[in-house]
Amino acid sequence: MAGSQCCSNPPVLMSNSGKGSVEEIVGLKVYVAAAASSSSKHGILLVSDVFGYEAPKLRKLADKIADAGFHVAVPDFFCGDPFSYDNPEKPLPVWRSFHRGDKEFEDAKTVINALKSDGISNIGAAGFCWGAKVVVQLASSDCIEAAVMFHPSFVTQDEMKEVQVPIAILGAEIDKYCSPEVLKQFDETLSANSEVTSFVKMFPGTVHGWTVRYDDNDENAVKSAEEAHEDMLTWFNKYVK
Repeated sequence: MAGSQCCSNPPVLMSNSGKGSVEEIVGLKVYVAAAASSSSKHGILLVSDVFGYEAPKLRKLADKIADAGFHVAVPDFFCGDPFSYDNPEKPLPVWRSFHRGDKEFEDAKTVINALKSDGISNIGAAGFCWGAKVVVQLASSDCIEAAVMFHPSFVTQDEMKEVQVPIAILGAEIDKYCSPEVLKQFDETLSANSEVTSFVKMFPGTVHGWTVRYDDNDENAVKSAEEAHEDMLTWFNKYVK
């Protein structure tokens, strides 16, 4: 299997994908997938990878989470500037210099506060690759009830030490950004904190980004992605609802 690359298998972005709708919340475009029950007080914030909030598989997952009874928000934290190979002026290192995560973390807190103002009392957050950087910061604050990180990128051991809420980390076997060795270190760091509940799992045969960039024609890839999605739902059902 080919080695992990952060931006391998980029999605074809589609502004009209998903069953939900795009709304404006605190000045940001946000894909919203509402729970069937309009009285749901449980929300999930999804923080995308570098390809942004229009990725069809990410929106499909948001719809699935909504079907499980959550109000789901997927903000465009990049404000119309997702990473793209079609923009030679912004290779990934340059793009990241504009999107390091700090501003996006502040924007995430603002979106969460807006959701709470609208009656969503309990909120969890899940981040994919780049998005895990934002989620680990949220997990170190009092903004959310629980967190999930999928194949995280650029997350440090020091950041893991600051986590305050139940957190699950779902990692790939083949991943230069979060190798099984790094995943094990995260597990050890979290396990040393008796006040934080954690769950760390490595998925054999998977590569970085597999949960939202899997090949629909690869049965094993689809199965692994769906297993990770179910692990996330189990976590949020336990700690957010």
